[in-house]
Parts: sequence; C-alpha cells; structure tokens
Amino acid sequence: MVCNWFKNTYFLLVSLFFFSLISCGQELTVKKEAATKIETGAQQTTLYANSLRNKNIALVANQTSVLLNKEGNFTHLVDSLVALNFNILKVFSPEHGFRGNADAGEKVNDGIDLKTGLPLISLYGNNKKPTEEQLENVDLIVFDIQDVGVRFYTYISTLHYVMEACAEAGIELVLLDRPNPNAHYIDGPVLEKEYTSFVGMHPVPIVYGMTIGEYAQMINGEGWLKNNIQCELTVIPLKNYTHSIQYNLSIKPSPNLPNKKSINLYPSLCFFEGTNVSAGRGTEKQFQIFGSPFLSGKEFNFCFTPKPNEGSKYPKHNGIKCCGQDLSKINYLSKIDISYLIKAYRATSDKKVFFNDFFPKLAGTNKLQQQIENTTSIEDIYNSWKKGIQDFKKVRNTYLIYQ
Repeated sequence: MVCNWFKNTYFLLVSLFFFSLISCGQELTVKKEAATKIETGAQQTTLYANSLRNKNIALVANQTSVLLNKEGNFTHLVDSLVALNFNILKVFSPEHGFRGNADAGEKVNDGIDLKTGLPLISLYGNNKKPTEEQLENVDLIVFDIQDVGVRFYTYISTLHYVMEACAEAGIELVLLDRPNPNAHYIDGPVLEKEYTSFVGMHPVPIVYGMTIGEYAQMINGEGWLKNNIQCELTVIPLKNYTHSIQYNLSIKPSPNLPNKKSINLYPSLCFFEGTNVSAGRGTEKQFQIFGSPFLSGKEFNFCFTPKPNEGSKYPKHNGIKCCGQDLSKINYLSKIDISYLIKAYRATSDKKVFFNDFFPKLAGTNKLQQQIENTTSIEDIYNSWKKGIQDFKKVRNTYLIYQ
C-alpha cells in the first residue's frame, strides 16, 4: 500500500525523466543524486504521523534510522518520535545491533537505550523473529533500516520475519522507505530453494534492484511468508527518487561497509566469505581488497595483514600476511564481477580447501562453485544466469514504486 499522493508525483517524475532522455538524445543508466533532494520515508513525518497516533508502537531500527534536521544534523528516528510524544514501547534491532557496531554473525544481546530508557530487543540473538510475548500490547510496528540491495545482506531477512510476526499477530507494519545504493542493476544467480538460509530467503538474484519498501511488497505479494499469510503493510515512499540515481549513504549501514566503494563492490567480493580468501575484514579497506596467504606474492603484488578492529574482532587470517589485489580505485560497477573470484581460485596453492560450506548459501546455488572448478568461461557463467534474471524481472515489475 502506498500513500495516494504518490500516484500524481510518480507520473510527474516519469514524465520529467522521459523528457530528459529525449532532450539528451541518449539512454541514461546511472546519474548522480538529483539536484532536487531525495527525501526518505522517515523524513516525511506528516505522511505517517496520523497512523501512529494513539497506538502502542515498536520500532525496528539501527544506526541508519535517522532524519536530517534543519541545521543539517541527524536526529535518530527513536528520539524524534519520542519527542513528538508517540507511545514507543520498545525497539527491535537487526544484525550488528542498534548502534551498528557488532561483528557480522555476532550474537547481539538485548539491552536498554540509555538516552530514552526504551528496551532494546535483538533480532540477531536468541531469536530472529519477534516472539508473541515480545509483541504483547504492540498495535503497530515501524520499520526503518537502510538496506544495500543485496540478497545476502541480512536486513531483508529480518524484514521477512518481522512481516511474518506482524501477520500472525494482526499487527500493522509501517515501512519507511530508503534508497538502494545498488538499485541501478540486477545480476547474479537466482536462489534455489534448497539453499535457503538467513543469508538468502527468497528466489531472487544476488542484486535485485529494488528499495526495501518495494521488496516488502514483493514478499507479501508473492506469498513468501509462512503459509502464504499477508502482512498489513503500508510503505511510506521516497520523494524525488528513481533507481537510476547514484545515492551515497551518509551513515555506514554496517561496520564493514564503510564507504561508497565498499557498498558497490560488496556483491562481487562477498563471495570470498565462502572461501579461504579475506575480503579485507580486519583492515581499513573492507570489501575493497582481497587476499590470502595461499596466493603468491609474485602474481599478486598487493599485500596486507588483517588485525582485529571495529566490526571484526576475529578477522580471517588474523595476523597473517595476505597477498591479493586492491580494488579501491576501480571504476564504479554496474554488474557483479566474478573475475576476482575466478582469478583467486586459479592462483591458489590448494584448490581443495578454497571453497567452504558457506559458499553455496551465498551464491544461492552449488552450480557456481562447480562452474569455477570445471573452468567454465566467465561468459558462459553469466549466460547461465540470464533466464533466471529475466523471469525475476517480470515478477519485480509488479511491485515497483519508482522508475
């Protein structure tokens, strides 16, 4: 469900966008953030304030759940809603915790927000889905988390379980939409059912080209919740946004995605999490470099030594020299680049231990590993994804809010 005002705005934006293409005389693929400032769903308080009045509210939020004030500073959504005297009962937090500083995969405990005194309930601790007890007396849930548009980034899995819990309890979910920094393309193998896990819950490509609000509508519409139940969902849409806008995040969405380059490279380099190669955790160039002790320094002349740091207390190959490649200066990607993965596999000294059991879950299939081991060409690997991507695009089109 999208606010009615958006329909007129939608057609206006499409018309302006179409006119700009004609006047330029060329197809536009990716453009810089528009001169007209994008407004997030959270920023447009007047669009959802009435839905929140006289309700017992729970939030799903983390460090990215912010509003920009008149002075150009950020105010956390929790603080803003408390200041507006809405009845906030508790806050649920995803992987990495409410402040976004926990390691990937690290269990996050419940706690208390020191500023507001609100209970903080982890959805990456004892349970990933809100329990019936945790939802007691809750009338409405507000979901506001910055996603990066990649299947194995677990915020969309948290969204799934929150929607499912809401549907079972008869609780409305208001989702405050945010831009997707990887919305400008769709790529990767579509997840196969037998490889479903918390890092991949739905039959979508690795990069799916949708905002988290659009994705929520797809979860509902495709019957992906348990027993095909439906969540009462309201999406508060973005203003002045299209998928082609190159959007830069002001706040790290998680500890190991520190900048625009890491977010752009993440879909390509996260495959290394399922191998014996480091993707830069334990350095200051997370997901911008890769390397391993098993790669030769003669062929890979860039080397680094992972050490514990924020978001990576126990990095892969801790304290061991790794040789590989620095990708922090490469051009902006508009596809998944598997050449780095293939290059590392072919150069590693012990191919039998290159892949681990996590790799098929990240890929969503065991075919990619088999293709690499069988020296299938990169072109043939990409071609093997095409049919799944084409079929997904037809499904995706049903749920798009933005062009």
